Amino acid sequence: MASDFQLLAGTNADLPSAVSAGRFRADLLARIDLWTFRLPGLAARREDIAPNLDYELERFAARSGRRVTINREARDRFLVFAEGPDAPWHGNFRDLSAAVERMATLAPSGRIGPADVDEEIGRLRAAWRGTSAGGAANDPLKVLIPEERLATLDLFDRLQLSAIVDVCRRSRSLSAAGRELFAVSRQAKATPNDADRLRKYLARFGLSWHDVTSP
Repeated sequence: MASDFQLLAGTNADLPSAVSAGRFRADLLARIDLWTFRLPGLAARREDIAPNLDYELERFAARSGRRVTINREARDRFLVFAEGPDAPWHGNFRDLSAAVERMATLAPSGRIGPADVDEEIGRLRAAWRGTSAGGAANDPLKVLIPEERLATLDLFDRLQLSAIVDVCRRSRSLSAAGRELFAVSRQAKATPNDADRLRKYLARFGLSWHDVTSP
């Protein structure tokens, strides 16, 4: 019997590192690792929020049979918040989709206005505070580093690494994060390699760019 199919697989883990640690089979990775595409989280792709706002409104119309629009002031207000640094988008596109659906469902007369946006921004902020209060979202290192290894780090290292992870997650690339993190010291170097410097720093803690930026 023969089979003709294509396998698409997704993960938020660093599989080569998992193979090295004995947590993933090397032969299986060799079979499935033909093409690899990295998809950053929404917080690192804020330029995608505006077109996806329109897309989610279209999806809502298709699902509900009710077309809802958003006026210019409300749209601008939502995007200022959504594309700004105060929106962590912990749930990535799931958070955005849910936000648009709530605004569309509650919008009076099928039109989202500034008051609807302000109410939704309040909901999102409250939800993100609840997610991060005392949990892993408040300390991303609890997710990234095994507990036994985390317990060996000084407070200095934990605070510094947490700040670096935060910069990585809101940057579009390893190089962009490196430029921000080493903006002063790089000026003294004839040929600065910010990406390599950041990569080596993360590797000290057993982390890769993919680890810290995966949704």
